[in-house]
Amino acid sequence: MTEYHSIGLTDRDRVNNAIGGGIPAGSIVLIEGQDGAGKSALSQRFSYGMATEDAYVTYVSTELKSWEFVQQMNSLSYDVVDLLLDEQLLFLHANVDTRNEGQERQLLGRLASAETLWKADVVFVDTLSSLLRNDPNYEAVINEGDEDHVIQRLVTFLRQVTMRDKSVVLTVDPTSVRDDALRPLRNVADIYLEIETNTVGQEIRRKILVRRFQNMKNPVDDSIGFSVQQGRGLSIVSRTVA
Repeated sequence: MTEYHSIGLTDRDRVNNAIGGGIPAGSIVLIEGQDGAGKSALSQRFSYGMATEDAYVTYVSTELKSWEFVQQMNSLSYDVVDLLLDEQLLFLHANVDTRNEGQERQLLGRLASAETLWKADVVFVDTLSSLLRNDPNYEAVINEGDEDHVIQRLVTFLRQVTMRDKSVVLTVDPTSVRDDALRPLRNVADIYLEIETNTVGQEIRRKILVRRFQNMKNPVDDSIGFSVQQGRGLSIVSRTVA
């Protein structure tokens, strides 16, 4: 019987209901969107809600340091301080800008070998595309047209993780890596969410296109509109069935 990680905060917003009542344990979740689309905000909402529902969560960020993460979450009214102190939520900053040689730059290898990171019930990697484009192994094979080999090794590792009923949420910017690299990730993802944005006047309208959602607990709409507001966090603003 499939278990689910509730996204929580049901008395505050409609996010958990919009996502079908939770993420199935043992899932690979791919959240795809261009810079500024709202990938991080969506991941932060998911991670915070899951942690409040007693799931152990690891959040790896290539952009934010720990104090910036706390500040960012606070601006969305997601108070993570107690969750961090209680070790319900583990935050890690991945320094992708290191200029060191050798092991320090083996970003994907270091991610996979960080045992403490993978002890959580749910692991967020925000963004995987930043790790890819700054890893010398990936950089090298791009020139040889063999990046699929690197991605397939990553996919194999992720499947080994999910076989232990752990879920992995990956965010990617499709404009920053080649489409050939994303194809294996799209194919293996149990849940594939693509964020689409449109600008209307001064307003940015965001929409989650649900490309795939396996083992859903409750029905999930094909298109889910959402907004991100300072002081309020992430809110569902519309739900339409395609």
